[in-house]
Amino acid sequence: MKLEGIHHITAITGDAPRNLDFYTRVLGLRLVKKTVNQDDPTVYHLFYADEVGSAGSDLTFFEYPGAMPGRAGAGMVHLITWRVASPEALDFWAERLGAEGVEVERADQRLRFRDPEGMGLELAVVETRDAPLVADHPEIPAALALQGFDGARAYTASPARSERFLRETLEFDDGPERWEVRGEKRGSRWEYDPAPDEPGIQGAGTVHHIAWASPMDEHEAWHRRVADAGGHPTPIIDRFYFKSIYFREPSGVLFEIATIGPGFATDEPLEHRLTPLPDPRVARVSS
Repeated sequence: MKLEGIHHITAITGDAPRNLDFYTRVLGLRLVKKTVNQDDPTVYHLFYADEVGSAGSDLTFFEYPGAMPGRAGAGMVHLITWRVASPEALDFWAERLGAEGVEVERADQRLRFRDPEGMGLELAVVETRDAPLVADHPEIPAALALQGFDGARAYTASPARSERFLRETLEFDDGPERWEVRGEKRGSRWEYDPAPDEPGIQGAGTVHHIAWASPMDEHEAWHRRVADAGGHPTPIIDRFYFKSIYFREPSGVLFEIATIGPGFATDEPLEHRLTPLPDPRVARVSS
C-alpha cells in the first residue's frame, strides 16, 4: 500500500486579490474553485491547479483578510517545489518573474523565489515519467509551464524523530532527511531542513497543511494504520469531492491523507459554492 505523492497543499493568505493575480496571471495556474473552508464557512478557500484540477497540482489558500505575516518554523513546511521540463523553462521563468519585480535565486537546475506574502517557492528541472499537470495560459507555452508538484520541504529540530513513522507507517522511502513518496502513477519528494532558532508563526504566507494522495479503496486502511501507530487521526471527513483524515507527524507538520477523485473542478453542494473571482488570465486576453 503506497501513497500517490502529494494530493494538495493548503496555505494562508491575507490578500485574496493579490494572491489570485500572482498564482493565475503570473504563475499561470488555473483558478479551479472559489469556495469556503468547510470547517469555518466564514473563510474563503481558493484552489489553483492544472486545467482539470488534478491531485498533484493543487495549491489552495484559506483567506483571512488582513492577516499578519507568518513565519515558517519547526513543524512547518517552508518551501514548495513545482516541476518544469527544461533549463529553458527556468530561463523563461527567471525573466518573467524578474519583470514582475520578483527576486529569484538560481542554482543547480532550480529557481527559488517568494510569493507576494513571503512563502517560499521553487521550480526544479525534473526528469520523470509522471504525467505533466499543466494549466492553459495565453502567455505561457505548455512546454515551459509548471507541471505539478515535485515536493516540499519542512523545518524540524530532529528528522530522526519522524523516521520510524514515515518509513514504517506511511511507507515513505529513503530518509531520514530526504524521502520519496511514490505510488503506481505518481510520486513526490519530502525533505527536512534544520529548524531556525525563531519559533514559527502561522499567518499569511505560511503553509497550513500538506495532503498525500490515497486511492479511495485504501483510505480506511490508512486511517487504521495511522491510528495504530499512535498518530491520533481525525475521523474520516467527507469533503464532497474527496475524503480526508488529518494528523500530525512526529516533527509536528500537519499531514492529511486525501482520496484521489475526479479533480478539484468538481462541483460541491450549492451551499458551499460562491461566485468565482474573475480569472486574471482571461481579463488580460480580453483587454
